[in-house]
Amino acid sequence: MSSRRGSDGVLFKLIAVAAIPVAVFLAIALGLVASQPSADRTGEASLDFSRQPERAAQVAPADLESWTARDGTELGVRRYPAGGDDVPLVVIVHGSGWHGQAYDLLARALAGTADVVLPDLRGHGPHPARRGDVDYIGQLEDDLADLIALERKDGQKVVMLGHSSGGGLTIRFAGGAHGGLLSGAVLLAPFLKYDAPTMRPDSGGWAHALTRRIIGLTMLNAVGIKWLNGLPVIDFAFSRDVIEGPIGGTATKAYSFRLNTSYAPRGDYLRDIAALPPFLLVAGRDDEAFHADLFEPTLSAVNPDGRYVILDGVSHLDVPCATATIEAVKGYLAEVTGR
Repeated sequence: MSSRRGSDGVLFKLIAVAAIPVAVFLAIALGLVASQPSADRTGEASLDFSRQPERAAQVAPADLESWTARDGTELGVRRYPAGGDDVPLVVIVHGSGWHGQAYDLLARALAGTADVVLPDLRGHGPHPARRGDVDYIGQLEDDLADLIALERKDGQKVVMLGHSSGGGLTIRFAGGAHGGLLSGAVLLAPFLKYDAPTMRPDSGGWAHALTRRIIGLTMLNAVGIKWLNGLPVIDFAFSRDVIEGPIGGTATKAYSFRLNTSYAPRGDYLRDIAALPPFLLVAGRDDEAFHADLFEPTLSAVNPDGRYVILDGVSHLDVPCATATIEAVKGYLAEVTGR
């Protein structure tokens, strides 16, 4: 009996010693998560929004229709058919915080040369099920693949066009399970990664990452703990004019860990870039969020199939509607289809 009690005591001590590092690990991770709450950044120094309300008021946007994703969720999309054959399907992926309506003018400009679809990504738009959140990491890619399957004609080539974080999601899509669906890609001032050479601090004041919380959640995910992934980890600094405007209530001012992760290229972002099909990249030299001149050396180092257009006097939010951007995209689409 004494021998058994002695061995039980040794086993208990070994278990206790092994549990200490686990407890410390969890305490550190949870402490990091709790130490940095989300905050409203409305009105803080950020990107130049001054021309966005003016552009949005130029014409009533196309009607927002609904479509059904694989999990049964109804999501929003605007459609701009070309009305002809032998044109590509262009899927426009909007940037962070906003939704498809901000890209209506771009979609209209391209509609004569492509069948254009302009979705509101899950977690965005006028009436999302959960604003700023998704169900799991990678769900945005699955949604886009479902939309392509719904909209694509037999044999039709597919080009994904993404602006800012939408460009990052386009890169992620190309490097993921559905990348084979793409015949081409257009990247308008794309987000690559927080530590990419192209980054300016806080994306020019636009995106405020809760770094300690992200580290803590990353630690928890590494050991399979994902039940806190719905917590916000990044706040966006919208201008007060936008938030107090007629559609300010449709803005998404923060993202959860799982949505934020789903929206960007993977950790090895260069690997996702290497998987891109022949692509066009357009950025403005006056971009407040990114160093426009560093896109080409960064991407061309791993993928030689890109063309780069840098526009003088164009800021980050001006890129999608710039005349030179639209002309460059139209020329690229003609090459994709061989027209």
